[in-house]
Amino acid sequence: GVFAHLEMLEARAHEAAVKQEEMEQQEEKLARLRARVEELRLQRDELRAKVDLQEKGQLGKEGVVSKPAQPSARAVLEWKIKSIKAMLEVFYLTGISGKLTKQGVCFCISTAYEGTYLDSYYLDLLTKPEVQIYRHSVPVFIPLQQIAKKYLQTDIRRFLSVLYDHLNAYVGRRYQAEQLQEHFSDQIEGTVQRNSLCNLLVFNYNVSCKSRTFPFNVRLLYGDLCCSLPTEVVISCTPNAPASLAETAAAHSDLFRRVALHRVFGFFSSAEGSVD
Repeated sequence: GVFAHLEMLEARAHEAAVKQEEMEQQEEKLARLRARVEELRLQRDELRAKVDLQEKGQLGKEGVVSKPAQPSARAVLEWKIKSIKAMLEVFYLTGISGKLTKQGVCFCISTAYEGTYLDSYYLDLLTKPEVQIYRHSVPVFIPLQQIAKKYLQTDIRRFLSVLYDHLNAYVGRRYQAEQLQEHFSDQIEGTVQRNSLCNLLVFNYNVSCKSRTFPFNVRLLYGDLCCSLPTEVVISCTPNAPASLAETAAAHSDLFRRVALHRVFGFFSSAEGSVD
């Protein structure tokens, strides 16, 4: 009965995870489309400005063709400001907002998990003579410099998007560990061991079998730092445990890969409650 109920819960969890993933993909697709629309609009405005400047510069006095007029420094500056404002509006839709400063632009990256707002991180950029990080509140264990080296000078949108993915995944992993410790401390032994980046979690919990209790040791490794679900799950038990627990460990391992950590233990509680 327990395994049948667990299978039913797994099926429901899988269905919910699939629906959530589809919704996230639709939201990401919509954000990309909106960003693309803004990008095309900026390109259109830039081309129009160039055409206008060329038309004004082509005809000199008495219809004599002159050299094409070069855009003034003021016109270039106004176009840059307009481009940055449009970019800020686009990123606001994806959890990233910002405002212009005297020296450049300041971004605010808001993170959340399962609809719960978590933390905000700030990034102050200088735009002259080149784009560079002036100050920030990003945790030291987030590979900010590596991301900046790869994208900041060539694609600032990509830079912010990748940084957002890292931060949002980190707070998601941390949130799951905190929820597990806060709401299911009676099901685990001791505390959840984790590193600063929360991409390695280790903890123990007990599993009942044949009127006895056996400890399961769990090691969750998050190989993809932009993901809040583990890429590797290792569950081990004591050598004297019944062979049937190997199937239980395999089922639990699959759940840990597909469902948020604290949700998994919620399923365990529901299964135990139905048996009682």
